[in-house]
Amino acid sequence: MTTQGRIKLRKNDTVKVISGREKGKTGRVVRIDREKMRAVVEGLNMVKKAVKQKKQNQKAGITSVEAPLSVGKLMIMCRKCGPTRIAYLVDAHGKKRVCRKCGGDL
Repeated sequence: MTTQGRIKLRKNDTVKVISGREKGKTGRVVRIDREKMRAVVEGLNMVKKAVKQKKQNQKAGITSVEAPLSVGKLMIMCRKCGPTRIAYLVDAHGKKRVCRKCGGDL
């Protein structure tokens, strides 16, 4: 699968899901796969996974794990105005991410 575009999200960003089964929920980005254009969000898109017993004191069974979401379904949350897109502002200190709506730091 080829990458189309660039992922502007980073680890620990607060995001909101804008489509799909988890629509309207918010969470923190745990991991990003830039090749597959997917991100794992804390507490969202939970799936059941069968786990084998690896050690004698570990239990086997079915556990819930977070599955990756497409980054096209996620929008970053601005502290002031809610879900927004990311803009970049270049100044003397370097490039920083800002909110498209209010211009505040992300």
